[in-house]
Amino acid sequence: MAEAPEPIRNPEIKYTQIFINNEYVKSESGKTFKTLNPCTGEPICEVQEGDKADVDKAVAAAKAAFKRGSPWRRMDASNRGLLLLKLCDLIEKEATYLASLETLDCGKPYKAAYGEIGFSVNVLRYYAGWADKIEGKTIPVDGDFFCYTRHEPVGLCGQIIPWNYPIPMFVWKIAPALACGNVCIIKPAEQTPLTALYLGHLIKEAGFPPGVVNIVPGYGPTAGAAISSHKDINKVAFTGSTDIGQVVMEAAAKSNLKRCSLELGGKSPNVIFADADIELAVEEAHEAVMTNMGQCCVAGSRTYVQDTIYEEFVKKSAERAKRRKVGDPFDASTENGPQIDETQHNKILALIKSGQSEGANLMCGGVRKGDKGYFVEPTVFANVTDNMRIAKEEIFGPVQQIIKFHDMEEVIERANTTHYGLGAAIFTRDINKAMTFTNSVDAGTVWVNSYNNVFPQSPFGGFKMSGIGRELGEYGLQEYTEIKNVLIKIPQKNS
Repeated sequence: MAEAPEPIRNPEIKYTQIFINNEYVKSESGKTFKTLNPCTGEPICEVQEGDKADVDKAVAAAKAAFKRGSPWRRMDASNRGLLLLKLCDLIEKEATYLASLETLDCGKPYKAAYGEIGFSVNVLRYYAGWADKIEGKTIPVDGDFFCYTRHEPVGLCGQIIPWNYPIPMFVWKIAPALACGNVCIIKPAEQTPLTALYLGHLIKEAGFPPGVVNIVPGYGPTAGAAISSHKDINKVAFTGSTDIGQVVMEAAAKSNLKRCSLELGGKSPNVIFADADIELAVEEAHEAVMTNMGQCCVAGSRTYVQDTIYEEFVKKSAERAKRRKVGDPFDASTENGPQIDETQHNKILALIKSGQSEGANLMCGGVRKGDKGYFVEPTVFANVTDNMRIAKEEIFGPVQQIIKFHDMEEVIERANTTHYGLGAAIFTRDINKAMTFTNSVDAGTVWVNSYNNVFPQSPFGGFKMSGIGRELGEYGLQEYTEIKNVLIKIPQKNS
């Protein structure tokens, strides 16, 4: 997409109701909840609060849409792709409004929000191209049999998305699911429901049949729990914390053993060797943990730096953090807006205090910025050790921990001493070091001399307690199909 145009500073709030069967409806309970502007802490508007009764309605609509003989089930696969392309066009057309609405609701810098819409459009286009290319195999089994496989849609997919990347996460979930012919019940995060609800309008305008995509805003313990435990939902996809991922998986198992894909937390190691381009490494390591106000599951939040360049790297990193502009997310020069809400804001400040009390050196930041909203100054800690809370726990804020190491064998062992395994990176000019590290680190994605580059074509997901399954790329389709094996006995001619 082109460079971001001027934002709409006060975007009109057009949709605040639950989206079921291509219609906006009130919640069954009549309850609403407030979504807040994190720049001020003040309410933006009231949104209809979905719970189990509303999830049941959405499931009924999705079941009707998925019924054999329905328009969606009878639709040619190529036409499913065309609908996804139509949705791409509509999102592009509304990009300025959507990015402005996103910035208002979650505090993300407008330029970043606009760029994420471009990425989301690319994801939709990628999966639109897959819609008529999801193929089985013919298998040469023993004996007089013709054997082939079909990749059929899983069916009803419950999808629970987070607040840190509302539009990309919405698209990551629906695009492969719809390309494979599934139907969706989506719960956006209660902190950021507005763009998801607007996307319902665009989905209807694109021509998707009623019930194919349903959007139920609400809280995790009610709407989210109803999705993960619903006996008529065949698959649940969740992005969020590891703790809640375990709850979702338990509910999925206890209900109907629905399949799960989980993209969870991380504490990703970013390893800087002495032979690296230090200016590049400082900037990439800075962005790895400061991007999106640090609210990124794959943030490079453990910055390991080789001892011979440690002091220089710490000095340059602190200088860079001090230059990072925090403020109005609608301002084009702003790099960091506010944290999402008071809970996250207070958690970050508490972990910063723990780092100070446990003996880490606070090089800069570490405090709230301003007296309104949930802003935190970019923070850098030096002389961090692996046993400190800030080195073990997911902070989800703009806090860089710089840790000293000596050699490859040591840093690999330390990098892997965590129950997470989402991302990792190495900065070096030595290809042998790069290959040794990439082959040895426990992580779903490993970057070499860069960080947090994500593409529609390549898979994303984690090892260990960072998740199950993959999103994006051809691998992402595997989460949304069942493989049916067909064996046909070949009759023998009479002798």
